[in-house]
Amino acid sequence: MVDQILHSKIYGEEKPGTPLFVFHGLFGMLDNWGSFGKEFGDYFPVHLIDLRNHGKSFHSEEMSHDDLAHDITHYMQHYGIEKANLLGHSLGGKAVMQFAVKYPLKVEKLIVADISPKAYPPHHQGIIKALETVDFDVMKSRQEVQEHLTAYIPEKSVVQFLAKNLYWNDENGEKKLAWRFNLKTLSEKYNEFVANAIKFGVYNGPTLFIAGEKSNYILPQDEFLIKQQFPDFKIVKIPNAGHWVQAENPTDFNKAVKDFIFDTHQA
Repeated sequence: MVDQILHSKIYGEEKPGTPLFVFHGLFGMLDNWGSFGKEFGDYFPVHLIDLRNHGKSFHSEEMSHDDLAHDITHYMQHYGIEKANLLGHSLGGKAVMQFAVKYPLKVEKLIVADISPKAYPPHHQGIIKALETVDFDVMKSRQEVQEHLTAYIPEKSVVQFLAKNLYWNDENGEKKLAWRFNLKTLSEKYNEFVANAIKFGVYNGPTLFIAGEKSNYILPQDEFLIKQQFPDFKIVKIPNAGHWVQAENPTDFNKAVKDFIFDTHQA
């Protein structure tokens, strides 16, 4: 089987310097990072990338951390890029960590947003069940889908985030709403990419973990595990932000990324 290339949008393609790859989290897509891409594309090439089974990237029945790391390798080969800075949020963070410990020489600097290398207890079951109750044969508008999800998911921001994945699919000449993400695989393989730690390996390059101050995804006790795999690490906490740290406080988040990438005096 020929490897498929992840879908991406590139800002600042003509700029010099090491490119930055950006990977979204579970149920997200590259469009969530549009304003970030525009801002950072003024400095160097920024590749906003849809993970497999998300956005406009290919659908697959496989969804392990190794699969995600392989996709990044193949993407780099396709574009003739030998080394990149990598940034991943949540599930995207797991993907870039796995890639960095597997292919350390391909990574200049690593940025991980609000996730650690550990296994997490399953915690998206409510969202997955809610999504599985959506019947696109019955629901004919975005508004109907959002109202339906609201009955299961109390957080309005989460419903709006999920609804960004709705699109009109032209099936046999009939237009019908559908999800961009591959709900079947994400549901079936959930434990493989959430309830598993990334495989052991060491990335000795500069690594920044960005944590939301109100989030509990990176805990003080996680630092021992982080240090084992990413010895040259630092953690920055972003005030007034939870797990969606880049959306909840983009000013401080972007500053932390900028300071880290442009810091040439790291030990």
